Order: sequence, then structure tokens, then C-alpha cells
Amino acid sequence: MQHLPQTLEGWLEHCERLHAKNIDMGLARVGEVARRLALRFDCPVITVAGTNGKGSTCALLEAVAQQAGYRTGVYSSPHLVRFEERCRIHGEIVDAASLIAHFEAVERARTQDGAEVSLTYFEFTTLAILRLMSEARLDVAILEVGLGGRLDATNIIDADCAVITSVDIDHVEFLGPDRETIGREKAGIMRTGRPVVVSDPVPPQSVIDHAREIGADLWRFGHDFNYSGDKQQWAWAGRGRRYAGLSYPALRGANQLLNASGALAALEAVRERLPVTAQAVRTGLALVDLPGRFQVVPGQPALVLDVAHNAHSVAALTANLDAMGYFPSTHAVFGAMADKDLAPMLAKIAPLIDRWYFTDLPTPRAETAAGLQQKWNALQMVAGGRRQAATSLHASPEEALRAAVAAADPADRIVVFGSFYTVGGVLKDGVPRLQAKHLDA
Repeated sequence: MQHLPQTLEGWLEHCERLHAKNIDMGLARVGEVARRLALRFDCPVITVAGTNGKGSTCALLEAVAQQAGYRTGVYSSPHLVRFEERCRIHGEIVDAASLIAHFEAVERARTQDGAEVSLTYFEFTTLAILRLMSEARLDVAILEVGLGGRLDATNIIDADCAVITSVDIDHVEFLGPDRETIGREKAGIMRTGRPVVVSDPVPPQSVIDHAREIGADLWRFGHDFNYSGDKQQWAWAGRGRRYAGLSYPALRGANQLLNASGALAALEAVRERLPVTAQAVRTGLALVDLPGRFQVVPGQPALVLDVAHNAHSVAALTANLDAMGYFPSTHAVFGAMADKDLAPMLAKIAPLIDRWYFTDLPTPRAETAAGLQQKWNALQMVAGGRRQAATSLHASPEEALRAAVAAADPADRIVVFGSFYTVGGVLKDGVPRLQAKHLDA
């Protein structure tokens, strides 16, 4: 092999050129390279799949396990700003330099003995991160599924515990057109005789059936674990264990109790290998942090960042915005992928939005700002144009946010949502400071 890249940026560019398709579902190619790498984990592995809530569930698992004194490793995707965010070792994002040796190892294995294997960007980078994690002397590895489950690159690792969060309709071209089909794909991360935690309150029957067919140990929300609570505190109960008087997770939003319940069930399911104390649970829930999940930046105007990018997550965002109380006007910075079913997303949140700032995104998969505006206008025509909201077009999320800040009054609210690229675009230079505009007011 000649002229291997010397930087992480160079390796990522190399990965982008290797395969004709951005997404090519299947485990044969990635499994072969993993075999050549002799990739294996010596610690419990918890794999998390689902339409929404995966990242939050991984962060909750990580926070509690760390508070219990364990060395944690997390793989999640996509990233908001920097690629290195996809891997955290003991709570710290890995540095770019530490990844390079693992990219080199994957490339050597991929081209071994002239039997070259073509890998997609996601497959190559997943293998590099998994190799880094496998050598990091972890007590627990937490893997977030990228897409689906059964054919996702993370599924080359046998999970000691599988978690399936919400199941909703998304990525239909790869996973299928309905919840039952999509549920069957996500159920592919289960393993015979091992626990699977299903935190979706109304899971597809295909998920339940697959667990029974293969003999997995099914932990089902509402059957094997549950939560209750009031405005001050909440409680969790599972098989033979109960936590009472818990503070709400530091991650905002009503849906986080479901995610936290699933995380606690998973930790209970692996208790023999990874026991945690009640104090670790309490402290972990209080300290968990994950940017871009209903992240509220205080100031004037208030700023809300959320990676909601499908109908289900936008419905949750809408409910959370509604619960924030009264704001004279809400400004929305919105950019999204072209393959999303945008009409139900826009329709759900529309009653709360007074002004839209549609933005282009730096990826060919994205809908253009003009395309978003056209879809919004079509939705208004169908609705009879009862509620007019001003719209504008912008070349980037940063530009759109600047326009929103310029137009907003101090008592208003700005919400940035629609894609990791949208939220990541405004976070590139750190959390925006919006107060400056009104310091002299």
C-alpha cells in the first residue's frame, strides 16, 4: 500500500471514494474485514437500535455506568460537528490522532493478500472505531445502530444486551414501508438466550414475535419494567428491583423518561456482569449530557436545538416546545434531507411557528432551501392558507440563525431543527451566544 493518508481528514476522504454507494446494506463485506482484523470484545456489549431515542439511551447508559466506576466506550452516529464525536472513551471524545492507526489497520485488512473488499464510508469508519474500542480496556461497550439493525455494520458484534427504542417510519427505501417491516429489521440485533429491552410502549408485533422465535429474553415496557411519577420526581420498577424518588434526567423532554426506563432495564438485565448502585443511577441521570437533544440555550431570545428529523421526533419536539410556556413569536431554522416525508413534519409543528428560515445543507442528500419553501407553500395551500407564516431562504444554518437573531425580539424563541447538519451547522463554533444583540436594550 502506497501513500496512505496521514490525517483523519485524509482518511475520511479516502473512505468516501471507496464504494459506489453511500449506503449498501449487508454484513458479508464488513464481516469479512472484521474477521481479518480478529475483531472481538472482552467486555459486555449493549447495542441500541430504534427510530428515535438511540443517542439519548446510549448517553444515559454511559452516564450511569461511569458513575458506577466503569470504563465506558460509546459509538454513535452521525456526528454534529466533528467526526471524532462518534466515539467516546470514558466520557471523552477521542482525538483524531488516536484514530489513524485503526484506519490503517482496516485498510491493511481490507486489501489483505490482494483480496480487496469494498467498504462504504460507514462500514470502514465503523470498523476503525470498533477496533479502537476493542483495544481500550473497556468495562462496557455501548453501540448505537446507524440504520435499521439486522444489516447494520454494528451487528457484526454479538450484543450481550439489545435495546430497541421507538419504532417508527423512516428510511423506507432501506427498511420497508411500515412499522412491522421496520420492526423486523431492528429486531435483527437480538441474540438467542440474551436480553432484549423494548422501550417502545406499543412495539410492532414483528419485534415481539422475533424475540420469541429466536428465544431472546424479552424485557418489554409495561410488562417487565415501567415508570411512574409526578412533576417533582419519578420512579422505575423492573424485575425484582425498584428505584424511587429519582430526579428527572438532565436531558430535557417528556420522552426522556422512556429512554431512561429502557436504559435502566438494560443495566438490570446485565447486572450479573455490570452491577450498578442506586446512587450511580441517581447521579448518572442528573449528569447525563447530549448536545442537540432538546437543548435549550438560555438567553434572549431563547434558543432550542433539536436533531428531530422525522415525524415521530418532530411530534416530540412540538410537545416539548408547547410545554415551555408562552413566547410572543417562535422563529424556526429548518434544513432537512430530501428523502424525508416532510409534509407531516411541517404540519405537526406549524401551529407553533411564526417565521421560517429555510436553509441549504452541505450534503447532496439534503433538500434545498427553495425546495423546503415549496413544500411549505404546498402544505399551506392544502390547509387553505389559514395561518400565514413568513419565510426566507438561506445558504447555511449559520446564516439562517443570524437572520433569525436579527429579526427576533428578546422575549421570542428560536428553534433550530430538522437534521444533524442543521444543528451541527450552528454549533460549529460552539454554543451560539445570542444575548449580545440585546445587551444594550
